[in-house]
Amino acid sequence: MKQKFNIVTSTCVPLPLENVDTDQIIPARYLKATDKNDFGEKLFYDWRYDKDGRPKKDFVLNDPKYGGCILVAGKNFGSGSSREHAAWAIAGYGFRVVVSSFFADIHKNNELNNFVLPVVVSEDFLSELFHTINDNPKSEVTVDLPQQTITNLSTGRSEHFEINAYKKHCLMNGLDDIDYLVDNKQLIEEWERQNQ
Repeated sequence: MKQKFNIVTSTCVPLPLENVDTDQIIPARYLKATDKNDFGEKLFYDWRYDKDGRPKKDFVLNDPKYGGCILVAGKNFGSGSSREHAAWAIAGYGFRVVVSSFFADIHKNNELNNFVLPVVVSEDFLSELFHTINDNPKSEVTVDLPQQTITNLSTGRSEHFEINAYKKHCLMNGLDDIDYLVDNKQLIEEWERQNQ
């Protein structure tokens, strides 16, 4: 069973770039791996490190004033190829939530499958978040999955977000698709008995 998701309150890491694709999230040369270990170290690798592997001081993940388990990203996050490794890297780094005004569908589902909650907000709300974080990197945001709300605690402004009911159930109960089937084994067996 994975970590259950309920209510998360955290500072945020801002990435105010649009059209961030999966190749930027995790470069293609790392796609040969078949398990999720150490993928967090490779998140945004070519933006984070120079050719000698030294951290680039001007990239947000290397800036000590920003931290937390919420990534706030620009519009059209996760576009490009459907590589699940991108979601592995985001989860492996420690992000529990990614906020954007638009996600590529496949990447959005990959995040959900890896216990990362993609939260779609309005362009206006996203812009306000970026301004708030820029003004005060210690500002916090609350993401309430049961109520499906996100709140900027500095301004008090909230928005409702949508999520598939099945995925919401899985996140709140720490279940992946296999866990869900195992949890419902008796119901499945009963249905099979009644429908033979």
